[in-house]
Amino acid sequence: MIILLLGAPGAGKGTQSELLSDRLDMVHVASGDLLRDHRRRGTELGKMADEFIKVGHLVPDDVVIKMILHRLRAADCVHGVILDGFPRTVVQAEALDANLSLSGRRVNRALYIKVSHNTLIDRLSGRWICRNCQASFHEKFNPPRVDGVCDVCGGQLYQRDDDKREVAEGRLHVFYDETSPVIGYYRQHDSLAEIDGEQDIERVTHDLMRAIGRAPDIIGPGVADESAA
Repeated sequence: MIILLLGAPGAGKGTQSELLSDRLDMVHVASGDLLRDHRRRGTELGKMADEFIKVGHLVPDDVVIKMILHRLRAADCVHGVILDGFPRTVVQAEALDANLSLSGRRVNRALYIKVSHNTLIDRLSGRWICRNCQASFHEKFNPPRVDGVCDVCGGQLYQRDDDKREVAEGRLHVFYDETSPVIGYYRQHDSLAEIDGEQDIERVTHDLMRAIGRAPDIIGPGVADESAA
């Protein structure tokens, strides 16, 4: 099974990917993690990506596609993958479909976590990361006990360039301009389900599971299944 999690930066894709990975026993492949790993190791692809990320722009399609396709060929991805943050453009979506078809695979479900612009800005611009253990904190939603100090390991907290407010605004506008067409792409392919990402984490997880047929229905609205529209 190939599951995609789509949504703007700050929509909660990383959190939900980890939860779904545990529940479904599937590998979580995050494009952001791959990019940061390449940047940290100083690979040729990492250096190419670095300049775009620092100013809040999307990394060019060919760079991201190479990273993702190399990861999907790994042995642990054979039995199922949750792709987080990829594809971000229609070109990437088409490349993914073409590659999967070569091995008789396909995208089974594209799950779009929808969150309002103001909420996304609040989430993104207050995020701080530990330099040592990578634990995440938030000025508003999950502040550390001591300013600038990680609760987990005592490491120094820092704010990524792409989490600063002015860059966060740019990242969101790039998403609206370049990534929103991907939502339409999967809607046309009858594989899209839209999830309200402003609910609490547990309810979002439930609605994601229900959208792929793995959770019992409960009272109340939760998911608008675009594939049935």
